[in-house]
Amino acid sequence: QVQLVESGGGLVQAGGSLRLSCAASGSISSIISMGWYRQAPGKQRELVAGITSGGRTNYVDSVKGRFTVSRDNAKNTVDLQMNSLRPEDTAAYYCKMVIKEYSSTYYGDYWGQGTQVTVSS
Repeated sequence: QVQLVESGGGLVQAGGSLRLSCAASGSISSIISMGWYRQAPGKQRELVAGITSGGRTNYVDSVKGRFTVSRDNAKNTVDLQMNSLRPEDTAAYYCKMVIKEYSSTYYGDYWGQGTQVTVSS
């Protein structure tokens, strides 16, 4: 059984910074990609930042230059450094990994439980 556990959310003033972390544990054979999504009330969940096993990254336009995604392949972790936060960044943030378990032939999507980020103006 694979589990993703997130940490690092909270309340911050506009212009501040937060760092989110997500760690995967369990019977993990390999991880193709890791990423962070967010969902604000009344809105669809959107991809914020993603990173492949080779380190290639992609970001939604609204966070480019402010957020940085990184991963540690040895520890099965992915982090999201968020700087210059804005009120519109307020949302529940979820990490997602595409993982193959030792017992499986296929890769599957695994999600964290979510962590709230609130940015006050």
